[in-house]
Amino acid sequence: MKNKNNPVPKAQLSETEGVKTLLGNPKKAIIRLAVPMIVAMSVQTIYSFVDAIWVSGLGPDALSAVGFFFPFFFMIIALSTGLGVGGAAAISRRIGAGDRRGADNVAAHTMVMMLFVSAVITIPFFFLANTIFSRMGAGRVAPLAASYAQVIFIGTILIFFTHVASALLRAEGDVRRAMYAGMGGAGLNIILDPIFIYTLRLGVAGAAWASVISMFIASSVLFYWVCIKQDTYVAITLKSFRFNRDISRDILRVGLPASIMQIAMAFSVFLLNLIAVRVAGTDGVAVYTTGWRVAMFAALPLLGMATAVTSVTGAAFGARDYAKLDKAYMYAIRIGVYIELAVASLTFILAPQITSLFTMSQEAARIADDLIIFIRTMCIYYPAAAFGILSSAMFQGIGKGINSLAVTIFRTIVLVIPLVYFFSISLHMRLPGIWWGIVMGNIIGATIAFSWARYIINRLRI
Repeated sequence: MKNKNNPVPKAQLSETEGVKTLLGNPKKAIIRLAVPMIVAMSVQTIYSFVDAIWVSGLGPDALSAVGFFFPFFFMIIALSTGLGVGGAAAISRRIGAGDRRGADNVAAHTMVMMLFVSAVITIPFFFLANTIFSRMGAGRVAPLAASYAQVIFIGTILIFFTHVASALLRAEGDVRRAMYAGMGGAGLNIILDPIFIYTLRLGVAGAAWASVISMFIASSVLFYWVCIKQDTYVAITLKSFRFNRDISRDILRVGLPASIMQIAMAFSVFLLNLIAVRVAGTDGVAVYTTGWRVAMFAALPLLGMATAVTSVTGAAFGARDYAKLDKAYMYAIRIGVYIELAVASLTFILAPQITSLFTMSQEAARIADDLIIFIRTMCIYYPAAAFGILSSAMFQGIGKGINSLAVTIFRTIVLVIPLVYFFSISLHMRLPGIWWGIVMGNIIGATIAFSWARYIINRLRI
């Protein structure tokens, strides 16, 4: 008999549609979980472009202030995303194993870890912002950078909660609400930016306030869904929370490598910028940074599919249905390759038109030819990227976060950087050498990741 004083949450009474999708046909699950995330990521990418345009209207000092804060913002995003991925992967495995109580415990531990990490980041950085930027060499821009940073640090808990709550929804197959939250926050931010920056005359701090308020609205909606309405499969409650070392380790063995992965990729971009400066000066950096935005937009379908692969393979692994795991993984690879072949073809053909969007000013026109070469060269590795990105996602799904980290570091640092240096400097190919080094390094790295993934899956099926 149920205890009337402790009624079972609605989510605990039956499987949700998301869970049914997650545990059902793996091919349908991949598509149904991937499409909403691709849409949400596309909207967020558009927001990042629009946000940069609004801030650029304030002049170079404002852009510099935001630039000085970028490493800290990237750290926040890396940690919050990593924690969300770690918690989501652990929940998906328990859902697959039919361990609902275990999934609830993972969700509670993820939330407690989120509160702790966000507090550790917020408190010292908020009070030391001006000192930190002064010592970084910001000079007269330091107060401006501090005013922007302090507002964002106030919203650190919102950033963490939004990423973690969205990841927990994706873990149980509820990607539509995760999509709504992401799109709603990005859309609201686009609307609020000009109001806070120009109408209210808050300047660069206004951009930060627009972001924080948008995140507050999005996180409030997520909080209502997962903590108050409780129509999710996983129930999040901290009333009877008891720390469990094994659960924490299970979250961190995927979450920590996922965070380090993003930091490693950022470090790779930093090194590539240094090589581009050496080869072609600031114009080389302009070509690389502008062209890389196009490359990242082309990779959005794969990034959306990766979230689906992590959830579906995690559930299959938890259920010990390794044939289903293999089916979901290989289906995602095939669809990813087909999509990227189409994207690569369109991007190659439309390279001049895409370039014109970024070179409308007379000053920027001088990089147009190099940018076209960059965009067309990158098209070569888009289909191969499916093997690398989706293999890393599968590793995360089955709890092998170290494997995902290893293939990422090997690809971005061990392969790409030396190859870029060899082609561009040793062989005197200059900028085209950088692009070919990136392409070759990513293709080789993706091949190794896929081979390793096939080996592990085959071992599981024995």
